[in-house]
Amino acid sequence: MKKQTLFYLLASACLFTAPVHVTHAQSKKASADLSHFPKGSTPEEIGNRVANRFISSPHARKNIIIYPETCAWYGALAFAKETGNKAMVEQLAQRFTPLFGAEASLVPKPDHVDYTVFGAVPLELYMQTKDQQYLTLGQQMADKQWGPPEGPRANAESQVWYDKGYTWQTRLWIDDMFMITAVQAQAYRATGDRKYIDRAAKEMVMYLDSLQQPNGLFYHAPDVPYFWGRGDGWMAAGMSELLRSLPKDHPDRARIMKGYQTMMASLLKYQAPDGMWRQLIDDPTAWPETSCTGMFTFAMITGVKNGWLNAATYGPAARKGWLALITYLNDNNDIREVCEGTNKKNDHQYYLDRGRITGDLHGQAPVLWCAAALLRK
Repeated sequence: MKKQTLFYLLASACLFTAPVHVTHAQSKKASADLSHFPKGSTPEEIGNRVANRFISSPHARKNIIIYPETCAWYGALAFAKETGNKAMVEQLAQRFTPLFGAEASLVPKPDHVDYTVFGAVPLELYMQTKDQQYLTLGQQMADKQWGPPEGPRANAESQVWYDKGYTWQTRLWIDDMFMITAVQAQAYRATGDRKYIDRAAKEMVMYLDSLQQPNGLFYHAPDVPYFWGRGDGWMAAGMSELLRSLPKDHPDRARIMKGYQTMMASLLKYQAPDGMWRQLIDDPTAWPETSCTGMFTFAMITGVKNGWLNAATYGPAARKGWLALITYLNDNNDIREVCEGTNKKNDHQYYLDRGRITGDLHGQAPVLWCAAALLRK
């Protein structure tokens, strides 16, 4: 009798502890899921941490606001919008208020792509607050970019680009394709005036035709044949931002989409098993770098969410990229392993030896872009 009772007890226990068999299809679907993440890794939690870190930080430079701060500011505003956090929008607006008065000298002159991109911030503030002074400033900066060359940065080459209908700030550096397209796309979103998105698309097509390599990636510059991570990240993010707002009937959309999808297919091949991308994309000995990983992850999230990329193929890569990226955040909400600012140089070792910074806004910004993109409908 005791043996029989024991048998039934063991059998009952097995019924309750039998392993749940997850099908291959279920596992694949979970790996591509961009809506649900473990506690501590959700876009809401991570975005709040990094956005509040930005809000509590002083301006990166005492004399001028340059593009890394612009990119983080824009990212924090995008995150605040997607979470409906009006208090955070107000804090980000308060950061701007002195720029209309006592700190006006910090506003960069729109005579270079790295400065003109600042216009994306007041344009975003206008769209969220409807305060006209933000629109006036942002639109002025976007228009100056396509106005006639002026100031000490203008030269004979600037005039050539202007005469061809491109911005006089054209340099054929891959960084430009975020700096230029971000402010012009924002001006289009804020005003509905198609000239802004037409400008950005025309410029993007020219850069794609001039700089994209057969494998879909981009050299840092025509005379520097290396696939530097963050440089390519600017292209990936720039195409994503542009395509988000480019009308479906736009004559340049197919060309830009082709450039984007070709790049994404190449990036898929170079993602490391842990989800990261490297300082030199195609060099397996290069160190995992967070700013490019954030930018590529943002581009893939955006593509999957908008149906430009196959979700079953790119969803897992985007999810893995996000979960890998956020492991580099420290207790101070600063991200580690960010490549320092890098000028072009025709030297492979130069890129491998670049300094690795913690908390640099080049790296903080893409975390915010990813968080906003994951929450964006």
